[in-house]
Amino acid sequence: MNQIKRMTTVLCVLLGLWIGLAGCTMAPTYSQPAAPVPANWPNGPSYQAEAAKPLQKPMADISWQEFYQDDKLQKLIALALDNNRNLRIAALNIEKSQAQYRIQRANLIPELDATASANNQAAVNHQYSVGLGVSAYELDLFGRVQSLKDQALEQYLATEQAQRTVQISLVAEVATTALNLAADRERLKLAQETLKTQQSTFQMMQRRFEVGASSELDLRQIQTQVDTARGDVARATSLVAQDENNLTLIVGRQVPAELLPQALSENLTAVQDIAPGLPSAVLLQRPDVLQAENLLKGFNANIGAARAAFFPRITLVSSIGASSDELSGLFKSGSGAWTFAPQIVLPIFDAGARSAQLKVAEMDRDIAVAQYEKAIQTAFREVADALAQQGTIDEQLAAQQSLVKATGTRYILSQTRYDKGIDSYLNVLDAQRSLYSAQQGLIATRLTRLVNQVTLYKVLGGGWEKRT
Repeated sequence: MNQIKRMTTVLCVLLGLWIGLAGCTMAPTYSQPAAPVPANWPNGPSYQAEAAKPLQKPMADISWQEFYQDDKLQKLIALALDNNRNLRIAALNIEKSQAQYRIQRANLIPELDATASANNQAAVNHQYSVGLGVSAYELDLFGRVQSLKDQALEQYLATEQAQRTVQISLVAEVATTALNLAADRERLKLAQETLKTQQSTFQMMQRRFEVGASSELDLRQIQTQVDTARGDVARATSLVAQDENNLTLIVGRQVPAELLPQALSENLTAVQDIAPGLPSAVLLQRPDVLQAENLLKGFNANIGAARAAFFPRITLVSSIGASSDELSGLFKSGSGAWTFAPQIVLPIFDAGARSAQLKVAEMDRDIAVAQYEKAIQTAFREVADALAQQGTIDEQLAAQQSLVKATGTRYILSQTRYDKGIDSYLNVLDAQRSLYSAQQGLIATRLTRLVNQVTLYKVLGGGWEKRT
């Protein structure tokens, strides 16, 4: 019983030292760097006046299920979150970083080991012992171990933010890829319809040529249109297949055919007229920016470990227990045994290695500051670019719709004039090409408008939701 009391006393002393010293480090006091971007978003003809209005609900707080209202797209995103390998790697990195943090944190607490042994020599000499020992526990007088623990914690938090960034990007990538597939399917349908029309016109023109009602020039001109349409169908067919392959890769498994989009949705999201709010309220909460700040804090803590390396390190190796030449007398009075072996390492001469290590730690911190500032600047540019497109895309769409209508009317008038013998067929072909190009442009503009909504949601931090 006395042995147990002594063991308990030693343990309490070591734990008391740990509690008294924990949290004391030589790391510089952390101060968040000022954001190196303007206080407001850009303004001018490309931007909407509502861009700087405060948000009633931050975009990052709007779940992707709430933002994307298309049922097929919601199911595609859910499949990707369950199967995408990049997201799985990010989750595994979190678990790895969490384990590394636990290792560093455990170094702040003495490690106790129980031992037991029995020695027999020449069948007449017997020695039995049991003990409880502390193996090389460092008294963290100058905060070296605490600083390493703080660095590991910030690394762990950074990996959590990295996972959020991966998920936000994944949600946006699924939406963008699905939209590209839908647009390419519309282009394929347009090319097929155009080819069908051109083939019908070619057959009619061939009959007219055979009876001498049309020239060979008219026939060959329409043939060029047929061949062009054939090439467009082939290219669009290939693009659709590649889009499907890309979507399968992103989702991480074969996508059910019923979830593949057939055409662009005009109502991709229930959130319209997205306004970002002020830069400081948006950018500093983006996970990639938070990740950069966590890494900065980690490098800041590492300076404390580098500074502490200049001071003595005291390591304790101790044990307490019982020893006896008879097993039955192992726990009797007078059988106690203990050892206490503190080790002190005092830096004297290292040819400047510790100074160089401190310099490296400080440079790492300065690099991390620059990377943090760059992350903010990149985020500002991404949001500003998306806002510039948002401010002009509706006008582009209206202009393209008007162009399609005008070229459609021109084509009808050109065909009528040709039928009446007033105009050549060259004008009809030119009107057809213009209409086809305008229709393709309309698909592209509608795609741009929808992708802009996806991009704004992403760059404002939307798309994250913790999965249980």
